[in-house]
Amino acid sequence: MSSADVPLILLAVVAALAAAALGGVDAALTRVSRVTVEEFVRHSRPGARRLATVVADPGRYLALLLLLRIIGEMVAAACVTIVAAHAYGTGFAAVFLGAAIATLISYVLVGVMFRTLGRQHAPTVALASAGLTVRLAWIFGPLPRLLIAFGNAVTPGKGYRDGPFASEAELRDLVDLAEENEVIEPEERDMIASVFELGDTLVREVMVPRPDMVFIESTKTVEQTISLALRGGFSRIPVIGESVDDVVGIAFLKDLVGRERAGGGGEPVDSVMRAPALVPESKPADDLLREMQASRTHMAVVIDEYGGTAGLVTIEDILEEIVGEIVDEYDSAVPRVEWLDADTARVTARLEVEDLAELFGVAEDDLPGSDDVETVGGLLASALGRVPIPGAMATVGGLSLVAERAAGRRNQIGTVVVHRVAADTDGPDDGDEADTAGRPAARSAGSAGGRDAGTAGGREAGREKGDERDGQRGQPDHAGR
Repeated sequence: MSSADVPLILLAVVAALAAAALGGVDAALTRVSRVTVEEFVRHSRPGARRLATVVADPGRYLALLLLLRIIGEMVAAACVTIVAAHAYGTGFAAVFLGAAIATLISYVLVGVMFRTLGRQHAPTVALASAGLTVRLAWIFGPLPRLLIAFGNAVTPGKGYRDGPFASEAELRDLVDLAEENEVIEPEERDMIASVFELGDTLVREVMVPRPDMVFIESTKTVEQTISLALRGGFSRIPVIGESVDDVVGIAFLKDLVGRERAGGGGEPVDSVMRAPALVPESKPADDLLREMQASRTHMAVVIDEYGGTAGLVTIEDILEEIVGEIVDEYDSAVPRVEWLDADTARVTARLEVEDLAELFGVAEDDLPGSDDVETVGGLLASALGRVPIPGAMATVGGLSLVAERAAGRRNQIGTVVVHRVAADTDGPDDGDEADTAGRPAARSAGSAGGRDAGTAGGREAGREKGDERDGQRGQPDHAGR
């Protein structure tokens, strides 16, 4: 090595160290979060405001750091190659040796050492380098933006995306990683996942279906409506006109009580009802939640594609998709899943088939009829070929389904006992029909019309027996429903 090679070696060392430092700064700026930066600004940390400037426009500064890092690596590689050529001539050996040394230096310094330090100490490195980063951007002027524009022009999409995540899948993976590293609790991970899934959830999946609804006719009086609300535990009741597909309003218990105290208990309920909010069943649940918050609406009537009443949805129904079942002091808490032993569980008839398959570790496609139904009750009815009654049993995809108990005014199946079996054949078990002897397979809407709308057999308001129409039931909401 001659004396002429010393400056080249020094230049290579300086360029390699500069490239490594820029790589560490790049990693730190990519790692630091906006929340951390805002915290630094609130506490007036040195360099916090300049760091906030960098984070506000990351594409510009990261593109500049990338450019300068590549320049540093290329300068170091060129200097090493020239020194190798002086020592071994201009043949292939010199080129190979120079490339090998430059690659080793670039990998160790830039790719591993400094970038690892930048990721491990992201807040500190980002604060310390924010001032230099802003000055470099000022020196090079519009060059970073020109590079971004050029990259966007020659590549599909954007050359740089705003933020560290290219897709929702990447963010989901980060949440899973945070749970694995015990940064967040499993319950927090489930809640975050529920927020993501809410965007793919339709209103029809969270609504209370029409058969479980309780309505009242618009010709009924305020006193009759209050009686129904108190017996059923409702604070809002849909009001219908000619049929259940003609929802003309919503009766609020507060309005009803106020009218009764003013001496208007004998007036028709349509004189105090409010206009209903109508939404299609295909509407995304997250969009509906935002609309209901903006309009200060707690309840909406769901309309199907033919204009008929499909069900009813409240803000509580949507929030339960995120935080789980919400039960107040007056609700009877019925667990969705209750394990009786290792292979047997009691589930609600409205449990989704997808959740049932996940509980027992079977593929949903292995459950015959699952493509045509959504709930466990529907799966049992599909296997039986009729409406299930208590005691009805069928084996579906290695799972034995037994209708356990009836619930509600219509005596619909409320819970199903599911047992894992080694099934040879699927379908209803022998003897099921014996359970139905002398008993109706299903109760019609008209047959339930004369029963208490709030309880299965209430008699405390005999003179009003038969007044209320069937409709929306489900768990009563005593906190504003």
